[in-house]
Amino acid sequence: MSSSSPHLDSPPHATATSAAQRAALLREMRPGDIGWVVQQHGEIYAREYGLNSEFEALVAEIAAQFLRKFKPAWEKCWIAELDGQRVGAVFVVRKSPTVAQLRLLILAPEARGLGLGGRLTDECIAFARLKGYRKMTLWTNSCLVAARAIYAGRGFRMVKSEPYEGFGQAMVGETWELKLQ
Repeated sequence: MSSSSPHLDSPPHATATSAAQRAALLREMRPGDIGWVVQQHGEIYAREYGLNSEFEALVAEIAAQFLRKFKPAWEKCWIAELDGQRVGAVFVVRKSPTVAQLRLLILAPEARGLGLGGRLTDECIAFARLKGYRKMTLWTNSCLVAARAIYAGRGFRMVKSEPYEGFGQAMVGETWELKLQ
């Protein structure tokens, strides 16, 4: 992402869609957003991947830790809105002084295919670079094909793949990394 990207505090900018103009913006988190992120993960992953409530509990734990230990100088959450409604989110957390971690990327079904997943990921990468992190890491699952394509398209490389039983399913967890400097 170029350094000329608009600030999140600037007025919303429109993104063209196939049939009409719809107002899409990325903004900083506000009260209630983190609960929405947990809810969306629970509902979407149960419906689309058959994951049980253990997954929603994990997301709730990650989200709670983010709020409890939030370091605004080093971490950030973006919320994507489409026509004034929340439709996506992503987090950057400080894993170490040199490593940022991308966490909890989510897009509601109605927001898919509009480039918002890429925009959210680009914001994470730009933020991590601005803060001087040397590497960004993330953990995902092999079934998340669209997210994996976003990561690969931005230069992330899978460095570990490991089958496991979790969330009521047989899964393959993956660790991906991107060198930032």
